[in-house]
Amino acid sequence: MLQQTKKYFLYFTLFILLACNNNDNKEKTNSNYDVQQLHYNLINIYPHNESSFTEGLEWRNGFLYEGTGDTEYQGNSKLAKIDLATGKDVQKIQLSKQYFGEGITILNGKIYQLTYKEQKCFVYDEKTFKLLKEFNYEGEGWGMTNDGQHIIMGDGSNKLYYRDPETFNITKTLSVSNNYGPLGSINELEFVKGFIYANVWTTYKIVKIDTSSGKVVAEANLEDLLNKYAPEDLSRKIDVMNGIAYDSVGNRFFITGKYWSKVFEIQLN
Repeated sequence: MLQQTKKYFLYFTLFILLACNNNDNKEKTNSNYDVQQLHYNLINIYPHNESSFTEGLEWRNGFLYEGTGDTEYQGNSKLAKIDLATGKDVQKIQLSKQYFGEGITILNGKIYQLTYKEQKCFVYDEKTFKLLKEFNYEGEGWGMTNDGQHIIMGDGSNKLYYRDPETFNITKTLSVSNNYGPLGSINELEFVKGFIYANVWTTYKIVKIDTSSGKVVAEANLEDLLNKYAPEDLSRKIDVMNGIAYDSVGNRFFITGKYWSKVFEIQLN
């Protein structure tokens, strides 16, 4: 009888182990999926202000809008409207020295600009750059975009926060992951045709995020961009690629980086 009990116990143990292994395999299978590799076509190259530590980039009505931070140049955090052909600021305001400017977005005639650690979002009139209001929030401010209804911002983690543009209250949180798991360091953002494109800090990658699931469905590696088209930048002090602006009329992206001398017009496919 004792031997039979041991036999049943052995069978039961093997059953449990097999069941656990099957569950593990299912989890691993479900977490693995193909991420499409996007390729870029270079269309044009434009000048970029080498003193601009780019944190946010937008395209609107024939002009680039840029929000910058401040590391090398004290008091150089700004919001600027830029002539694409010349790279010159045609309109700008400087942030007070205590603020490190971050991501920007334009919605309903207003420009929103985050700050890095000061937990403040500034709201300006799009045409005049007049300060209209300020919002407070918890945590750090990194990238920002909008889907036509909500402000979408990141804090450097794998979380994206949907906010009411009138109150800045959080209405939804989206967790971003790729086929390896949660993807942190999400930086500058751009909403394009129902997807969010994002720079990944310290890399030359742009990821395409499904807004319904938070999954990265595609990515583009632009590591060779400077080597091919602006090698002179590699001989001086620059920082990471950061800045995505999309022109829906021309179906083109504008890409740049912190202290880069060029803005690259590309198409992704």
